[in-house]
Amino acid sequence: MGPIALTCGEPAGIGPEIAVGAHAALGTALPFFYLGDPRHLPEGAPIAEIAHPSETAQAARHGVPVLRHNFPAPATPGRPDPANAPGVIEVIARAVGMVRAGEAAALCTLPIHKKALIDGANFAYPGHTEYLAALAGVDTVVMMLACDALRVVPATIHIPLSEVPHALTSEGLERVLRITHAALVRDFGIANPRIAVAGLNPHAGEGGAMGHEDAALIAPVIDRLGAEGMALRGPASADTIFHAAARAQYDAAVAMYHDQALIPIKTIDFAGGVNVTLGLPFIRTSPDHGTAFDIAGSGRADPTSTLAALRMAARMVRMRAASDAAGAAR
Repeated sequence: MGPIALTCGEPAGIGPEIAVGAHAALGTALPFFYLGDPRHLPEGAPIAEIAHPSETAQAARHGVPVLRHNFPAPATPGRPDPANAPGVIEVIARAVGMVRAGEAAALCTLPIHKKALIDGANFAYPGHTEYLAALAGVDTVVMMLACDALRVVPATIHIPLSEVPHALTSEGLERVLRITHAALVRDFGIANPRIAVAGLNPHAGEGGAMGHEDAALIAPVIDRLGAEGMALRGPASADTIFHAAARAQYDAAVAMYHDQALIPIKTIDFAGGVNVTLGLPFIRTSPDHGTAFDIAGSGRADPTSTLAALRMAARMVRMRAASDAAGAAR
């Protein structure tokens, strides 16, 4: 397996610290290279600059493998500099190019800060996920949050709660379910995935007493895809599908909106959750936290989620390779 590209994210956040922490924990066991400006890494951190991703495994014996991307300004922890915003965006695009060219096996992204990118570079995307979709030339991607105990997908993401009922459509929900199902097969090695689908309203609408979307919109999509052979159940009351016994009955859950999905996984495993983008032509994971400007530079940043993201990316690379090889042999 080739190395994983780890993009620097916002250099004034905790990204540089957790990159060093991840290397300290992994060493040569899981080679990754940091794509960014070496000046932004913590002072005194062991660094091994490389000229090409192929040098990663050898360099990892000596320090954090760093593929240099020069930024115009140094980084002050906790204080994003607008001058560095274009560099953050360039690094993401450069890493995508490397993964698509086969120079890196997968992409793992450290956290960006949307306001800093808007202020410094007029960033036109709601976040990382949407920018990656644009770079890849795909119309629809799906955000999965995953840990050892739960995989969950929100059908709608970064929109106000008041807009969710209007944004939720049969076509959109069907796309989310199909992309989720395909990824569970190809990237997670689950031959016949079981997917639980949460309702939108309390008690999944309770027969129309608490809303009609569950029966009128969600249930017909489940019935239609179920008739094709997908193992779907729901719409289920969202307050009944995330306890341990319920989670044992499915491989992933699809929720209808952001907090309905993120609250359970952050309650179950706040430090170890991983953000996975499904529907891209390459594998992308990310730690499930932000830039944490309040603790940047203090030495208190926890690399647990980044370690989980790197390990999950590596597992997905192996699973996808095995799945593709099996498909080619048929």
